[in-house]
Amino acid sequence: MAPLTNLFVSLTILSLFACSSNAQLSPTFYDKTCPNLQTIVRNAMKQALNKEPRLGASILRLFFHDCFVNGCDASILLDDTATFVGEKNAGANKNSARGFEVIDTIKTNVEANPACNGKVSCADILALAARDGIALLGGPSWAVPLGRRDARTASIDTANNDIPGPSSDLTTLTTKFAAKGLSPSDLTVLSGAHTIGQSECQFFKTRIYNETNIDTKFATSRQANCPFSSGGETTLAPLDSLTPNRFDNNYYKDLVANRGLLHSDQVLFNGGSQDSLVRTYSTNNVAFFNDFAAAMVKMSKISPLTGTSGEIRKNCRVIN
Repeated sequence: MAPLTNLFVSLTILSLFACSSNAQLSPTFYDKTCPNLQTIVRNAMKQALNKEPRLGASILRLFFHDCFVNGCDASILLDDTATFVGEKNAGANKNSARGFEVIDTIKTNVEANPACNGKVSCADILALAARDGIALLGGPSWAVPLGRRDARTASIDTANNDIPGPSSDLTTLTTKFAAKGLSPSDLTVLSGAHTIGQSECQFFKTRIYNETNIDTKFATSRQANCPFSSGGETTLAPLDSLTPNRFDNNYYKDLVANRGLLHSDQVLFNGGSQDSLVRTYSTNNVAFFNDFAAAMVKMSKISPLTGTSGEIRKNCRVIN
């Protein structure tokens, strides 16, 4: 029985360690060390969105892609070097991940504040910027758990494997989310992030030409700038056909009407397990906002580096 007892004790210790690591995240983490942090981030995001509202979606996408690769540790922000391969050229990020300059600006502004210099991680800046981008576009706000530290490494292989793609079916999406501790309900509500932002023609071409569960008028309107044969691969179309620059529940109204732009969107409403929740969100914006905020907090706690792990980067693009 001794080996089993030792195993139980070891697993208990690991479990407690994981819980304590997660417990170190707190919305008040910087209240004394950088009391103006949230104002600095919010002001920079206001300026960015005033110039280009799409950046709200871009920053949110950065945060999602960061958290899905070894946790929310700002690894996606690292540039490639002669001796280091980051995640920016992974399939899901190459030529499409954007908004890095906004995070650079926020980091510069934070470091310029004497009280904050050297104290705030890029991972926390990204988490706050994602929240503020949503709120500034009319979406919900929430208390962001803080106290993450920055990774000293990245993984292009994990990025290529773990980030769901636009052609993913429901089983694949559910599996990839479950691997991060996120439920099918989390998947459905977090997909509502596609109520803002745009996608390139190359990612929805197959859907608008080959799939039958799509509104005909909607498909025709998208085909106009996305030729079947060739050309227009990088032409953009809004993911939400109704209010693409406002964070609301119209994304779900699109799904109910078979106007989901990406295959990975429409599979959430296609006679499957998530139909009921999609219908709920399509008619209840309050439920969507409440559940989205809760799911974002949950996602933001995926494998954070805390305590003495990682580092506080001076420049979000390179390790110290």
